[in-house]
Amino acid sequence: MQLSLIKHQGCATPFLRHLLDFRVYQTRQRSQCCKIACTVIRHRWMKRAPVFCTHNTTNKMISTQADKENIDMSKFPVERIRNFSIIAHIDHGKSTLADRLLELTGAIATTDKNKQVLDKLQVERERGITVKAQTASLFYKYQGQTYLLNLIDTPGHVDFSYEVSRSISACQGVLLIVDANQGIQAQTVANFYLAFEAQLTIIPVINKIDLKNADPERVEKQIEKVFDIPTEECIRISAKLGTNVEQVLQEVVKRLPPPTFKKEDPFKALVFDSNFDHYRGVVANIALFGGYLSKGDRIISAYLGKSYEVNELGLLRPDEHPTDRLYAGQVGYVIAGMKEVKEAQIGDTLYHQKHLVEALPGFKPAKAMVFAGMYPMDQSDYSALRSAVEKLTLNDSSVTVQRDSSLALGAGWRLGFLGLLHMEVFNQRLEQEYNASVIVTAPTVPYKAILSSAKLIKNRRAVQKNMVYIDDHRVMMKYLFPLNEIVVDFYDLLKSMSSGYASFDYEDAGYQPAHVIKMDILLNGKPVEELTTIVHKDRAYSAGKAMCERLQDAIPRQMFEIAVQAAIGSKVIARETIKAYKKNVLAKCYGGDITRKMKLLKKQAEGKKKMRYIGTVQVPKDAFINVLKRKDK
Repeated sequence: MQLSLIKHQGCATPFLRHLLDFRVYQTRQRSQCCKIACTVIRHRWMKRAPVFCTHNTTNKMISTQADKENIDMSKFPVERIRNFSIIAHIDHGKSTLADRLLELTGAIATTDKNKQVLDKLQVERERGITVKAQTASLFYKYQGQTYLLNLIDTPGHVDFSYEVSRSISACQGVLLIVDANQGIQAQTVANFYLAFEAQLTIIPVINKIDLKNADPERVEKQIEKVFDIPTEECIRISAKLGTNVEQVLQEVVKRLPPPTFKKEDPFKALVFDSNFDHYRGVVANIALFGGYLSKGDRIISAYLGKSYEVNELGLLRPDEHPTDRLYAGQVGYVIAGMKEVKEAQIGDTLYHQKHLVEALPGFKPAKAMVFAGMYPMDQSDYSALRSAVEKLTLNDSSVTVQRDSSLALGAGWRLGFLGLLHMEVFNQRLEQEYNASVIVTAPTVPYKAILSSAKLIKNRRAVQKNMVYIDDHRVMMKYLFPLNEIVVDFYDLLKSMSSGYASFDYEDAGYQPAHVIKMDILLNGKPVEELTTIVHKDRAYSAGKAMCERLQDAIPRQMFEIAVQAAIGSKVIARETIKAYKKNVLAKCYGGDITRKMKLLKKQAEGKKKMRYIGTVQVPKDAFINVLKRKDK
């Protein structure tokens, strides 16, 4: 048997000539040989052109990027499109269910290695959580019709709820995943109301029914009581084992409504997410609210009023899959030569140059809950860090950025985050994706200072607002907390005290008067501006003492004594001392008059006293990080 023809753009390479000489000893291996040969060629060369493999009279075309561009998206009218998100509390199985849906629809090959396929960031893999919402378009055949299902997998942690709110804007329905063992938890409730307020169709899915302690009947009753969804509408599945996952796809087709947009209308698209590619510029994820978009079209950004030419557009399956057009109701990506980060605004409206349309309402701006200073380790890296921060905030638009400067740390920024985990992930992504090394100061929360009589200020640390028993084993409590009480380690302590069973969610409730005071940290009498914090009057001493103790461990010893003090105004409330290195000046004295020894010791003491006045103390990066960690005494 011979391989009669293998072509690559009309040329024969040495590798191909070598391949033509390959001999096969068994006739039954013909198709396998041909398949292996074409696969090797495609992986090495065939990124732009198709591969034709001819054996005798049989021609077969291997699917490559060129084939992907030939998909006719007009074959999917709006009545056969379903746009939906997967929402849930953290670790209830969203990403695992997404893996199974991708496998069932043929978007990815079925293999045991498919774990968190849509979690593409390194930080997501390391932490085992979803940080960024990811889109995937699926083709599903049901009752003789092929449907286009646009899936968006969303984060579960409260710090990334803004990703959820933006994702559901491109959907008509959601899958609400609830753990069959854990039941309804805080973020389950929060995400439900996000979908409910957006008037989306909600399909409850009870996951992990394969667990030993799973109790789906109890969870169904919780869903009916809390969300007023009948128990018969719940779908019981095991995403890990694939049990009843096929039913989820069927219910998506049957229950979720199609988009209401028309391709005959003028083109209008919402930018609901974006990221920056170093070679192609901004890649924007869009949902078409009318009309169609073709490669080569001229589009305008409603936010900036600038015109762009569409260079590439297509679907995410979950990798980029270029197509010639996108139509109303479909979700995809577009690359239009946006080279600067400020050109791609989340919530922007895109429309054709010749057809002016009314801009979409966009998104409600995220309200930062934690503020921290960020500075480069070396001021010469300021420009590179600024570029990295701009590109990363394009991908995470919930971060607020304001320029700031410090006498000790130089030029930097004041960044606002949705929570402490959000801040940690942002810092980790800077290091991993942009190789940036930064100093992050202690986080603070915003305050409004009102000058008034001390008699009018009342001390309110927590007020219980509501308590509802979900079932015999669960209770949902609502409290009014000062943000400072929960922003650092409240969630971790709650998990620890409850052995991981309690969950927590929060939202902004406005400002309340409180008896708070400013606490300064002094090193040898000199205040360190970056360590200044606002504390409640009743906890000033314990907070000051804890910070002094941590700084005592973090700051290296010097040749002179260092006094670490916490002060409120001119009053020092706590102090720790970092002992000086001491040279044994009496080592050379062997006996002799005691006055000689006293003279040497006095001279050494005077020298160290002088060094203390003129010496400077360098606060290492670790010191700023350590003050974030509270330790209850």
